[in-house]
Amino acid sequence: MSRRSGILEFAVLGLLRESPMHGYELRKRLNTSLGVFRAFSYGTLYPCLKTLVANGWLIEEPGNTHDDALAAPLAGRRAKIVYRLTAEGKEHFEELLSQTGPDAYEDEHFAARFAFFGQTSRDVRMRVLEGRRSRLEERLEKMRASLARTRERLDDYTLELQRHGMESVEREVRWLNELIESERAGRDLKGSASGGSAQQDTINGSTGGLPRPGDTPRTDTPDDTAT
Repeated sequence: MSRRSGILEFAVLGLLRESPMHGYELRKRLNTSLGVFRAFSYGTLYPCLKTLVANGWLIEEPGNTHDDALAAPLAGRRAKIVYRLTAEGKEHFEELLSQTGPDAYEDEHFAARFAFFGQTSRDVRMRVLEGRRSRLEERLEKMRASLARTRERLDDYTLELQRHGMESVEREVRWLNELIESERAGRDLKGSASGGSAQQDTINGSTGGLPRPGDTPRTDTPDDTAT
């Protein structure tokens, strides 16, 4: 399994733990709630769903809403499929939540992990946050060393771009420091303006090396017959 597909499976299981969903609704939630997935397509999601079903972590059910019941006779289509988390899937997701290995500190994986911190135990949250901070501090040190070596050879715009990248990492480190302090003090993050803003930046990919500008979202047309 690739790192990217592993992150997607984790996010799908986490969202379906909240409630069963159609494939189209699930894709929309991945796009809007988890900006890290804003550029992926149906061609990526449905193989993932089929794999999770084959593993016994999800089951497929026919839609049971009034609109779905009318879909087949009126439009010549079968009702949309609803994906539901199984008991085994819930257990697997909880196992994934407890993992704090190096992958949890990487850009895309951290954004997905952070999105489900509300379902994660405090000690695991602390390990992930501290690991992410350590990873970014290492990155920041390398960026500063590189800038010091190449400063004289860079034009003004390239220099400004590198400074912007450093400032983004520094901003996320400050945000992580605040989160770690709050976790240690047992404080609730709700209502924290600075924390909320930084959280959204991180999830949407504007800090710490998450998906870069130029990652153009796909515009696939949803296939209702598949969902």
